[in-house]
Amino acid sequence: MKIGNIDLGHRPLFLAPMEDVTDIGFRKMCKRFGAAMVYTEFVSAEAVIRNIKSTLNKIVIDEEERPVGIQIYGRDVESMVEAAKIVEEVHPDVIDVNFGCPVKKVAGKGAGSGMLKNIPLLLDITREVVKAVNTPVTVKTRLGWDDNSLVITSLAEQLQDCGIAALTIHGRTRAQMYTGEADWTLIGEVKQNPRIHIPIIGNGDVMSVADAHQRFDKYGVDAVMIGRATFGCPWIFAENSHLINNIGDTSAADTERVLTLDEKIDVLEEMLRINVERIDEYRGILHTRRHLAASPIFKGIPDFKQTRIAMLRAAKMDELLGILEMCRERLRNIE
Repeated sequence: MKIGNIDLGHRPLFLAPMEDVTDIGFRKMCKRFGAAMVYTEFVSAEAVIRNIKSTLNKIVIDEEERPVGIQIYGRDVESMVEAAKIVEEVHPDVIDVNFGCPVKKVAGKGAGSGMLKNIPLLLDITREVVKAVNTPVTVKTRLGWDDNSLVITSLAEQLQDCGIAALTIHGRTRAQMYTGEADWTLIGEVKQNPRIHIPIIGNGDVMSVADAHQRFDKYGVDAVMIGRATFGCPWIFAENSHLINNIGDTSAADTERVLTLDEKIDVLEEMLRINVERIDEYRGILHTRRHLAASPIFKGIPDFKQTRIAMLRAAKMDELLGILEMCRERLRNIE
């Protein structure tokens, strides 16, 4: 699969762009474990234009994480075009336009999935951003605003006509937010449309590489994007990867070496160090501790609730590392 001239390999897995989640430390870990494409946290076009330092910090990228995309959102043509030009100066491999975020502070102001209520403007923004930059432009969106406006099959063709290089579809409407089950049926219809020639990336309720394997087989998508299942679990891209790499090979044994709990804690500690060194202690901890508290590896610890609270309150790196080492010992005792 290719986006522009970027070869992403066969059946690639992408890390979804997620606010307060896909910081640089986490992206580098996901890349190490096999994510074919990673994305920064999404950034507001207005904030980019106004040179807001906290926003510009989000779009700092590292050569080790390429290919990497920067995702922008906004609600008017001029600001989105200007922001895209500024973002291009950072030299991302892809500029992704967010027409999918459902949260009220974004969609309620007409940006993100709010654009699904104004398709002409959505298309104008896309068309003008594509024209304004040389970097491949992609779009991430949803099935429609609600069940009464499932526009994605026609919208996909219109977006392709605007010149985008790939389209990511989350299998929910804006009205669903993140509730219920993602419906991949319409994603499959878009992919099977003979008029569609750009790559189609499916997203929604993919909890493992095995789930991704099932979506590839059933819906024929070109890539699968994984979101919430990656929280505190950057190694998810490597686990069961033989299911993707050995499709059709019935002799392929399950020989993938699963990381030990010790190694997984080492990964989380490294994420913390990367973020503290790259940003600063306070914000590095702020970015990382939500991953630690959400990581599935700690589920086996009895009465973990108080430890999770301590993780979320930790303000110093030594304190947080101490909590992780305590968890390591408790997990060893359980084993």
